[in-house]
Amino acid sequence: MEDFKNKKILITGGTGSFGSAFTEMLLKTQVRKIYIFSRDEFKQNEMKKKFDDDRIQFFVGDIRDRDRLYRAFDGINYIVHAAAQKHVPSCEYNPFEAVKTNVIGAQNIIDAAIDRKVEKVIALSTDKAVSPTNLYGMTKGCMEKIFISGNAYCGNRKTRFSVVRYGNVVNSRGSVIPLWKKCVEEGKKLPLTHEKMTRFWITLTQAIDFVRCIIHLTKGGEIFIPKLPSMKIIDLAESISNNAPEFDIIGIRQGEKLHEVLINSDEARDTIEFENYFIIFNKFKWLIGHRESGIGEKLPDGYIYSSDQNDDWITSHGMERYI
Repeated sequence: MEDFKNKKILITGGTGSFGSAFTEMLLKTQVRKIYIFSRDEFKQNEMKKKFDDDRIQFFVGDIRDRDRLYRAFDGINYIVHAAAQKHVPSCEYNPFEAVKTNVIGAQNIIDAAIDRKVEKVIALSTDKAVSPTNLYGMTKGCMEKIFISGNAYCGNRKTRFSVVRYGNVVNSRGSVIPLWKKCVEEGKKLPLTHEKMTRFWITLTQAIDFVRCIIHLTKGGEIFIPKLPSMKIIDLAESISNNAPEFDIIGIRQGEKLHEVLINSDEARDTIEFENYFIIFNKFKWLIGHRESGIGEKLPDGYIYSSDQNDDWITSHGMERYI
C-alpha cells in the first residue's frame, strides 16, 4: 500500500478505538509519520508500548486549545478528526462541554489546518447528526456544517475539508455489545431499551478502509456515507446469548431514537448514489466545481436511508461473525 507514501498524518482523538486501528493500518504503508493528538497521556503511553514504532509521535493536547493545534499541525499532510465528546447522556448533562469540544474544537481545527496549509482534513460524524434528537447529534450536525463551510475560508490555499458519516461501530468502546457480553457471563438479564429498535452497523475494519479511500477520493465539501447493513437490537441480543435471552426493559433514553437515519429526505435531493456509498454534495457556489459529473445515480424524491427501511439486514446468526 503506497497511497500514504512519505505523508505525515495526524489523528485527533487518536488513542480511541478508531485512532488505534487506523494507526495499525497506516503502519503497514510507507507513511512517513503518524501523529497522535489526544488528552490522555496514559492511553498514549499504552499505545506507544503496543506499537513501538519510531514513525509514531504523540502530542498531548485538547482540540479546544487553538495554540496547541497550530503547533501540532505544522507540516502535516492529512488530518483525520476523530476527537469528540460522544456519550449521549454525558452530553445531555454537560451541554456546554459538548459544545466546546464538538463545535468550538472543530472550528479550531479548521482555522489551524488552513493557516498551516494542511492538504486534506476528514471529520468523522455519526448517524445521530441527521435530524438530531439529542445534544450529541446536534453538535455533530453543527460540526458537519462548519466543516463543509470551512472550504469557503481557504481562499487560494490548498486545504480541503470533507466529512465521513456512518453508524454504530461493532464492539467499539461504549458499545452495547461488551455490556451484554458481561451480563451473559454474570447470568444477568440484558438491559434493553426497546424491542423494535434498529441500528446501522459497521465494523472497525470497514470504517478504517472507508476513511482510507475517502482521503484520496475527496475533492472538498462532500459528506460521504457508506452503504451499511441494519440489524434489529433484539436479534443482536440473541446472537450474544447462547440461550433465549431474558431482558430488563429499561425504556428509550432521553434523546435516543427508535431507528437511526443516515440520509434524510431533504439531504437526499443533493445526494448521489454509488455502488458502495453515497455522497451528499452541498449547493454552495464555491463547491460546484468539486461535484462529480456523469457518475452515480440521483436518489428518488422522498428517499430516506433509515435503519428500519434498509434493504440489507444482518440476522442474529449472521451477527456472530462480527462479534
